[in-house]
Amino acid sequence: MRFRAAAMGHSARYVLRYDHAGAPARLAWVLAEGDIVKVLDGEYQFEPAAGGGTEVTYHLAAELAVPLPGFVKRRAETKIVTTALEDLKARCES
Repeated sequence: MRFRAAAMGHSARYVLRYDHAGAPARLAWVLAEGDIVKVLDGEYQFEPAAGGGTEVTYHLAAELAVPLPGFVKRRAETKIVTTALEDLKARCES
């Protein structure tokens, strides 16, 4: 699946390859292709929550090919995590 992420006037294009082998307990992905992204691998782990519902654990390893100041990296990380979880929530609720 192809993506484009933009933050603070910069953008990154990348392609993720999804692994559904662990479904329904796990959905994983690895970076297949990226312009300024060297690593963008992760997974969602799904477990039944006490009292009903589902607990989701999100793991992500990310590395850019270009050096960035720490505060810019933290902002980008926050945006990536927030966007990923909002997208997952919207997909689950649709």
